[in-house]
Amino acid sequence: MARIGSANSLPRLGDFSTDRRVLILIAMAVLVGIGGALSAWFLLRVIALATNLIWLHTLSAQSLSLAGVKRDAWMVAAPALGGLVIGLMARFGSEKIRGHGIPEAIEAILIGGSRMHPKVALLKPLSSAISIGSGGPFGAEGPIIMTGGALGSLFAQCFSLSAAERKTLLVAGSAAGMTAIFGTPVAAVLLAVELLLFEWKPRSLIPVVCACVVSAALRPLLIGAGALFPYAGHLDLPWWGPFAYIGVGVVAGLQSGLMTGLLYKAEDLFGRIPLHWMWWPAIGGVAVGLGGLIEPRALGVGYDIIADLLDNHMVLSVVVGILLVKSVIWIIALASGTSGGVLAPLLIFGGCVGWLEGQFLPGDRGAWALIAMAAMMGGTMRSPLTAILFAAELTGNFSMIDPLLIATSAAYALTVLILKRSILTEKIARRGQHVVREYSIDPFELMLVSDVMVRGVDTLPAAMRVDEAIAFFSSEERRHKSYPLIDANGCVSGMVARADVLRWRAENPHGEESLFDRVSDRSLTVGYPDEPVSYLADRMVLADLGRVPIVDRDTLRLVGLVARKDLLRIRATAKSNEAAREVYLGWRASPKVQAEEQGDVVQATISAPAASSAV
Repeated sequence: MARIGSANSLPRLGDFSTDRRVLILIAMAVLVGIGGALSAWFLLRVIALATNLIWLHTLSAQSLSLAGVKRDAWMVAAPALGGLVIGLMARFGSEKIRGHGIPEAIEAILIGGSRMHPKVALLKPLSSAISIGSGGPFGAEGPIIMTGGALGSLFAQCFSLSAAERKTLLVAGSAAGMTAIFGTPVAAVLLAVELLLFEWKPRSLIPVVCACVVSAALRPLLIGAGALFPYAGHLDLPWWGPFAYIGVGVVAGLQSGLMTGLLYKAEDLFGRIPLHWMWWPAIGGVAVGLGGLIEPRALGVGYDIIADLLDNHMVLSVVVGILLVKSVIWIIALASGTSGGVLAPLLIFGGCVGWLEGQFLPGDRGAWALIAMAAMMGGTMRSPLTAILFAAELTGNFSMIDPLLIATSAAYALTVLILKRSILTEKIARRGQHVVREYSIDPFELMLVSDVMVRGVDTLPAAMRVDEAIAFFSSEERRHKSYPLIDANGCVSGMVARADVLRWRAENPHGEESLFDRVSDRSLTVGYPDEPVSYLADRMVLADLGRVPIVDRDTLRLVGLVARKDLLRIRATAKSNEAAREVYLGWRASPKVQAEEQGDVVQATISAPAASSAV
């Protein structure tokens, strides 16, 4: 009998595939968490240093608001010169420093095997510090996600790890950096799940949690303790309150769609400029400076704006000015390819609109600003859970969870319906990569081989001579591409394909050997009816097989066969669960109407007869 290549033992099945190797990743994640916290501290200090040096011409690492900066020619020149430096760094250093960081991190995970270059870890924080310090209307979260991720990736590359394990440490570094910047460990973990991991497995989730916990523990020592924007306000609305929250969420969703569309329209316009992209950030910097002449508070990160919106220390004209000016310069600057994050600006844009809506809604205007902040973030980044917990942790106000949940969900629902791509994935799609952010259970893991195998299998006797097999496959009658060989005891002894027989005919058209003699030295890959389809599919891919015999685990007798088309039918069945609609109680549409609703293609696919797999 041919050697059976797969283990003849029942696989150890469970709810999760995580093994003890996760302990190694946890230990590594602790170190990555320390690195992420230190990188966040370094980024904040460098941004403050660059801001003071550019605007006050002093060496200081103290945070500086640009609200009181003098309006003169330097306000236009500084952002332009900063953009020029960033363009040179991207051109001669690494192009990966362009943009707000999250799309680049996603690309590294999905396309680059979670490998980042050391240049990114060094140049990204420096370019972001120059961009934000010179007045760029950006936040620090995108750069720290990229920087922390680069540190995690570089650390992982020093060890013998798989791409999935490198991804875990890359995301752990990103989440740890975000935790240190904002003091939001739970939101950072959710950001990892909703945006970066592209999976929900203990193998990746537990190390990310550990990295965030370590970063949160170090934050009071490095950056400071407590919520970044303490806020204790609340709303007490009557029965119609949820409808008001939904309205705020819908407005945030429309605002998100408008901002996303304008951003990529502006990026298209930059693409038409007859200059190398190296010069684009300088052009964007000019626009930033001109906007600063109109409203200086629109420059820089703008954390003070978020605090004032929540504390209601704003006047109507200032809020309108900040909203309009910062929106315009943010779109132009980000489209130019400079370096900076999007999260803080999104909070400001949503917060300004929410504060304005609070002029007409009952209750604290700061509360409406907070609700709109979360809705704007969740709708734009398509990460509603992250936005809800981020707003709560950022303010230390968990009493607002219900309004945050309603408004953010409304914004999320609207944006996924009106926009095919988010602000984070549109850039990746424009580079020719399709990103799917919907997680679902693999149907291969849910089904057993016995559920999909063909039971009535045509076979050939192992004792058949080669010349008889040549005549068999040379006849005009339609034949399968391959057949299982059955010995005298009814056990599978090998597989023979038409290509094998044709090759044997060329070598020796009058072969007296039996088929068993020809295939007995081969390793035979088989499947078992009681194993998940995923196990068999993996073996078929590794062995590059299109058809595999299914045998009884104890007797090795043939009980069925699985072909590639049987595996494809599983996907068709999964698609039918999404597309097929039927009424079980009450009025039932006619079969013709049901077919029209489901689509002829889907209907034809899911109704294909299972017995055709034997062909």
